[in-house]
Amino acid sequence: MPDSRMTDLDSKLRDRVLAWLQTQVPEARVRHVLGVEELAIALAETHHLDRQRAALAALMHDLAKYFKPQTLLGMAGQSGLQLDPVDRADPHLLHADVGAIVARQEFGVRDEDVLAAIANHTLGQPGMSALSCVVFLADTLESGRGDTAELNQLRQVSQQNLTKAVWMTCDYTFKHLLDKGRLIHPRALQTRNWFLQADLGRWSSPAAAAQSLSLGLLPDAPHSA
Repeated sequence: MPDSRMTDLDSKLRDRVLAWLQTQVPEARVRHVLGVEELAIALAETHHLDRQRAALAALMHDLAKYFKPQTLLGMAGQSGLQLDPVDRADPHLLHADVGAIVARQEFGVRDEDVLAAIANHTLGQPGMSALSCVVFLADTLESGRGDTAELNQLRQVSQQNLTKAVWMTCDYTFKHLLDKGRLIHPRALQTRNWFLQADLGRWSSPAAAAQSLSLGLLPDAPHSA
């Protein structure tokens, strides 16, 4: 039976990306990518977003996951990305931003919102789009991550409120980083604080606006990337 995901994402492109991944990452990572794709599509449907764009960003989110540190630093520098000291201390954190570069160069992706969703899937971004929120959440919450009460609560929140789910998922990740004595990137903290403030109604979240628009609560407006 054909994979239903191919009805939205061109099967040739999907096969090409998967074939590329199978030469670049372990099989367990490919399974994770497929889990992220599945959840991103489900969240896109729930929040009335474009499921094809969600599938594409999810499928490509870990293109640079196993690049060597010097490769990540080199590609980031050549692309003019501003590097934080935490990036230099832990170059692996650059795999999301570099993944967006690979998506553009290797696979010809030109959709800026899709590229942003790839770039934002690890650290997030204050004010990021609803599509970015979906891929950010799917990366942490896909079924292969586990079946704990905390994860299941976050999955439930993600179905109801993207804005709340983002800052709560940041808190979940921070707890694990703190337990392991790991660095926390300033951008991740800024993402958490921005979405918490948005959830408290202190400013408008693109994710909340998209949800309100889908429910007919806001007049139609130009898409914000």
